[in-house]
Amino acid sequence: MLQHRPSHTLDGGDHGWLKARHHFVVTRDGNAENKALGALIVWNDDEIAPGRGFGHHTHSHMEIITYVREGVVTHEDSVGNIGQTQAGDVQVMSAGAGISHAERNEGADPLKIFQIWLLPRTPGGTPRWGSRRFPKDDRAGKLVPLASGVDGDEDALRMNADARVLGATLLSGQSVEYAIDPSRYAYLAPSRGSVLVNGQRVATGDGIAAMAESTLTIRADEDSEFILVDAA
Repeated sequence: MLQHRPSHTLDGGDHGWLKARHHFVVTRDGNAENKALGALIVWNDDEIAPGRGFGHHTHSHMEIITYVREGVVTHEDSVGNIGQTQAGDVQVMSAGAGISHAERNEGADPLKIFQIWLLPRTPGGTPRWGSRRFPKDDRAGKLVPLASGVDGDEDALRMNADARVLGATLLSGQSVEYAIDPSRYAYLAPSRGSVLVNGQRVATGDGIAAMAESTLTIRADEDSEFILVDAA
């Protein structure tokens, strides 16, 4: 079963410095139809104004993956990590038993990110952070694991979750297939362009959830880029 989540059905708002869309319900009065999918509980599409960002705040027992769509995100945390992640690249923060961090846009242009939260396989543990470059040319016409907690994805950033975060760039008319165990969940959102997922059109700003599916056929109807999460 596929559930298309058009942008107008997503919660969020314009807070001046932050424009947010929530692909999953995060408040009691949010859209209850956009529920979590197993370990995948948050997918925020955020635009952060230059010179602004999220000040220090604490997380625990969560795997937080940030995919940078445009701009550069600057990360700083309570265990001594400081770093920047550029457009097309990925950072993973395993909150473990607890970590305080800040994320800022120190550039001159708006920062656009997908931030994805996954429940860990096991709670607690030592917090950690990592960032890695993933050139878009390496994803041309194929799905590439960007972050993973499953065996076999050795080139991906590691995370403590039974999930995979994958990305692809497709020229108009190109397609890829993704096989998934029907007992698992998948969620896809384009960061650019629009694609057809098993025949259903999903544009930038939208998302689509897959439940009890065995194959996803993803075809670009214009030059496109997308992120796909496969989670238990």
